[in-house]
Amino acid sequence: MVEDELALFDKSISEFWNKFKSTVSDTSCQMVGLRDTYKDSIKAFAEKLSVKLKEEERMVELFVEYQNQIHRQNKLIQEKKDNLLKLIAEVKGKKQELEVLTTNIQDLKEEYARKKETISTANKANEERLKRLQKSADLYKDRLGLEIRKIYGDKLQFIFTNIDPKHPENPFMFSLHLNEARDYEVSDSAPHLECLAEFQENVRKTNNFSAFLANVRKAFTAMVYN
Repeated sequence: MVEDELALFDKSISEFWNKFKSTVSDTSCQMVGLRDTYKDSIKAFAEKLSVKLKEEERMVELFVEYQNQIHRQNKLIQEKKDNLLKLIAEVKGKKQELEVLTTNIQDLKEEYARKKETISTANKANEERLKRLQKSADLYKDRLGLEIRKIYGDKLQFIFTNIDPKHPENPFMFSLHLNEARDYEVSDSAPHLECLAEFQENVRKTNNFSAFLANVRKAFTAMVYN
């Protein structure tokens, strides 16, 4: 009886042990499978993460490069803007210079026209004076032995004769011209007359050229008799 019970117990122990080993073996296989699956998942995730990180790095690099391009473009735009403003300022300056130059040219034209008119008026006045002088010269040549010659420097030379009774052909002369102020300028008297400067001032004041010539002739005549 006891032996049968021991045999039965031993059989039960053996069955339990076999079932336990089978259960443990199945569990171990499942754990190994799960571990391998986990490793594969981790590896795949790591690979995906690595690819993602590389993509992110590339995106960051592209973003930085894009910012650098924008910075360079903004710098270039600013330089072009500065150059354009400088060019506009230069153009404005040239325009102002042109306006000033145009005004100066117009002023010069007007001044030239005024001077031309003044010169024309002065020339007409000189022509009238020369006509009067020639008329007086003709008169005095006939009556007083006066000859008028045109010499260098637009001067007129007045030559008196018939002054010295002993030598009526001897010349007594002086030169005359109009200065820049358009006044009579008397010089080069021969023989020299001290009073010629006084006669010059009188004719400038009175513009009576006939009286001036008469006074000069009188002075030469007085010189002969003195």
